Amino acid sequence: MSTGTVKLHRVLRAPPERVYRAFLDADALAKWLPPYGFTCKVHHLEARVGGTFKMSFSNFNSGNGNSFGGEYLELVPHEKIRYSDKFDDPNLSGEIQVTVSLAQVLCGTDIHIVQAGIPEVIPVEMCYLGWQESLAQLATLVEPEIPG
Repeated sequence: MSTGTVKLHRVLRAPPERVYRAFLDADALAKWLPPYGFTCKVHHLEARVGGTFKMSFSNFNSGNGNSFGGEYLELVPHEKIRYSDKFDDPNLSGEIQVTVSLAQVLCGTDIHIVQAGIPEVIPVEMCYLGWQESLAQLATLVEPEIPG
């Protein structure tokens, strides 16, 4: 059963275009999305409405992990990303819905994330902690102004 919901808010010192791209670029996702102590492999990513993705996270210490995938439901360039997410493990059943909202603000991008339908067996506070770590890594990817 899916019951948990996590809501996050953060302001990043980067333009919405860069933040949006970080959510839809396979190499970028593999760098910032896995929480601390995990690695990520993006097996497939087709960033278009109706397109799908497949990736896996692995615990670096134990090697254990989970694979998951989903479908892009809504993409509004530089403003909104909405996708479904489902674990391959039958013990983590249900469909997760994630909505990422981006808005340009004076100092960069205001980002709101809602992850709903988290499987009951996953503690919501662990999802929240994982997202906090991921967003810290996202900031280190998108905020630097590095000359080309």
